[in-house]
Amino acid sequence: MAGVVYKKERELLEYLAQFQAQYGYSPTLAELAKATNHRSKSTIHALIRSLVEKGYIQKVEGNTRVLKIIEDKVRMSFRGVQPSIEVPLMGYIAAGRPLEPHSDPNATFQVSASMISGKQASYILQVKGSSLIEDGILDGDYVVIEKVVEISNGDIVVAIVDDNLATLKKYYKENGRVILKPANSEMEPIYPNSLTVQGKVVGVIRKF
Repeated sequence: MAGVVYKKERELLEYLAQFQAQYGYSPTLAELAKATNHRSKSTIHALIRSLVEKGYIQKVEGNTRVLKIIEDKVRMSFRGVQPSIEVPLMGYIAAGRPLEPHSDPNATFQVSASMISGKQASYILQVKGSSLIEDGILDGDYVVIEKVVEISNGDIVVAIVDDNLATLKKYYKENGRVILKPANSEMEPIYPNSLTVQGKVVGVIRKF
């Protein structure tokens, strides 16, 4: 596990990642010092030594021009690319029908790591229908679901209601009773007798 990166170390890492991405090799100590506004090469030496100890970079033996960034997430985020992770595509959700599994049990989706907390399991469902159209979730969109312990009023949830039927609705608890509301003025809310919340929407992906 890499250690905490302080501001000066981060500036050095950021410049190093961008330089390597542009030129394919590492900058000199003098270039690093100039780019990060340090007058002394010894300061750069100290920062590099700290970053090596924390596990963010390593020196390649025999080549003083090569400093290898060994944390993929750090390298990508410093180059302006958000790290992504694979999340399983579990199936389809259509209002008032059981969850329909995806035809490929190994299907996955690349999503930005910033979308999810990483604290709970996550998965993707493809939306069928227009019950959340007024919240910008359209037929055919993919929703990123994170299993959560606590649900707040207004959260969009995957809920299994009554006779094992799945629905994607906005969750509200009013006067001690749960109401699942659509974001479509042409549809009626649901007042479930039994309810199991399987997770809440934390992101929406649309393929054009």
